[in-house]
Amino acid sequence: MPSTSFVGADAIRTQFSTAMSDMYRQEVPQYGTLLDLVAGINRDWLEAHPAERAALEAAGELDRLHVERHGAIRLGTAQELAQACRVFAVMGMQPVGYYDLSVAGVPVHSTAFRPVGDEALAANPFRLFTSLLRLDLVADPLLREQASETLARRHIFSERALALTARSEAQGGLEVAEAQEFVAEVCGTFRWHSQATVAADTYRQLHDAHRLVADVVCFGGPHINHLTPRTLDIDAAQRAMPSRGIAAKEVVEGPPPRRHPILLRQTSFKALVEPVHFTDAASVGSHTARFGEIEQRGMALTRKGRALYDHLLATARDGDGTGTAYEERLTRAFEAFPDDLDTLRQEGLAFFRYRLADGAASPPGRLGASGGRTLDALLASGAVVAEPITYEDFLPVSAAGIFQSNLGGTEQRSYAANAAQAAFERDLGRAVLDEIALYEAAQQRSIDAVLAQLGHCAARPETALA
Repeated sequence: MPSTSFVGADAIRTQFSTAMSDMYRQEVPQYGTLLDLVAGINRDWLEAHPAERAALEAAGELDRLHVERHGAIRLGTAQELAQACRVFAVMGMQPVGYYDLSVAGVPVHSTAFRPVGDEALAANPFRLFTSLLRLDLVADPLLREQASETLARRHIFSERALALTARSEAQGGLEVAEAQEFVAEVCGTFRWHSQATVAADTYRQLHDAHRLVADVVCFGGPHINHLTPRTLDIDAAQRAMPSRGIAAKEVVEGPPPRRHPILLRQTSFKALVEPVHFTDAASVGSHTARFGEIEQRGMALTRKGRALYDHLLATARDGDGTGTAYEERLTRAFEAFPDDLDTLRQEGLAFFRYRLADGAASPPGRLGASGGRTLDALLASGAVVAEPITYEDFLPVSAAGIFQSNLGGTEQRSYAANAAQAAFERDLGRAVLDEIALYEAAQQRSIDAVLAQLGHCAARPETALA
């Protein structure tokens, strides 16, 4: 039985995300500017939208907003990925989803390490979008071999970090001092390294193959390349960034603006040009890798909703033959996606979390004239309220768009869609979790809890929720 003196995984995750944020703020001062900008926009938005503020507070979203971050790292080998999986598990973070970015010209595939339970997400939803380099997509066999040999020589996690991970696995947790040491050791893994591990000529060859290949292969560790605060109004953030001296990317990635946001919208400032010392004597060059990003999270979509989203996105990206700007095509395409909560729920397009309305546990008469043994009747009677479940994951097209804009913008590579989930999971050492199944389970838990509280354990919703 785990010791009661062990630090909980949620607390370790919060310590780690705070330490990472502090470190990145020191390394990339513009990230601090970004945090201040987002905090001001969120404050103004909440003041201007009291009803929405009340809804966010009732859903538990406000408590996590100020600590919410996601980061991104890029790993080079199967061993690094397997070790990362073990390390992040100490912090209650599991691999969720598989993302093939090769279809968008980026030679990686990825997962997101994040908490999965309702309480863990409410405590701190810190996520790390974790990519694994795919050297099989590098055309030059000699360059592939050179990159592989370079990566094989490095060890990204310290011996102490791995020892503390093994200790947590063996004893079921970490004591206070151990947890503090673990956070410091793991955080150091993701520091910036201005000293490259290769000569300048090798860097140039890898850079010419793909900028991201050089970013992964040529340094001693997987420096974190961005941290992302959550805003409640990403369009306001996009407009405000230039006034704070931040060079924003040209467009916001993801769906267009909506009354009720869906999935994920992202923008960023462009990657910094930083000096790098190569292994050649007195050879100094530059590298672009680290940037800042802002995200706005909407509601999670069901499989039906996601299929509609993907179809409409593809329609906008394919163009209409008239030369219409992409943003306008996107807005027009998404007019076909309902934008009111009741329609989204009734048509089974989005996931919702259900709870009793204030005072709904008493008089049975509130459950509807017919006795109200279905979820729809409970909602209609006002006994139960439905709140959208926040989307906790990522979008491959948006992620690739952010990657490309911060790897030079003009660079494009054409890889055929090349998903390799089985190989990724073999390297990871376990299967990734299905994000939509997690939302389905969260929704059903809330339904079961509500119906049990009202004594309607056998009731099930009439509305399709698949």
